[in-house]
Amino acid sequence: QMQLAESGGGLVQPGGSVRLSCVASGRTFTNYGMGWFRQAPGKEREFVAAVDSGGGDTGYADSVKGRFTISRDNTKNTVNLQMNSLKPEDTAVYYCAASEYTIVISNIHQYNYWGQGTQVTVSS
Repeated sequence: QMQLAESGGGLVQPGGSVRLSCVASGRTFTNYGMGWFRQAPGKEREFVAAVDSGGGDTGYADSVKGRFTISRDNTKNTVNLQMNSLKPEDTAVYYCAASEYTIVISNIHQYNYWGQGTQVTVSS
């Protein structure tokens, strides 16, 4: 079993930035592709960004491309999501997830482990 713990959420003004982090434990981190998803009230959980097991390949949802950056540090078992130019529609609970596929994966059903989520609220 892999445990994932997110941190870094909070309240931020439109146009602002926030950095989310996720620390993994319990499994060999480099065996997993990692992703970030989000779920807004009344909506389904959706893909945000993903990174392959080595950290060299990334993928993004169109809605965040150019504003968000995913990265991972395999020496610290962490994956980060830098979120810039935030908009009110980015408000959601953000979840870190791990996939046994080592490539970039956007399909929610191909993720095996999930964190508890961290709230990001974009509001003035």
